[in-house]
Amino acid sequence: MSDNTTVAITAHDLPLHCPMPNAPLWSQHPRVYLDVLKTGEVTCPYCSAKYVLSGEAPKGGH
Repeated sequence: MSDNTTVAITAHDLPLHCPMPNAPLWSQHPRVYLDVLKTGEVTCPYCSAKYVLSGEAPKGGH
């Protein structure tokens, strides 16, 4: 990911971590798990990629 990248994610992508599996090799950094459920969006502290939850949040224990 690079600065100012916004990525739409769904409940299928949870638990959310950055970098995502399909991220190019040049954008790799240590994996960090991010809590997108609190506010519906979260920014990665390493690469500043912004993740936005689209669709319904999962029901139950997440």
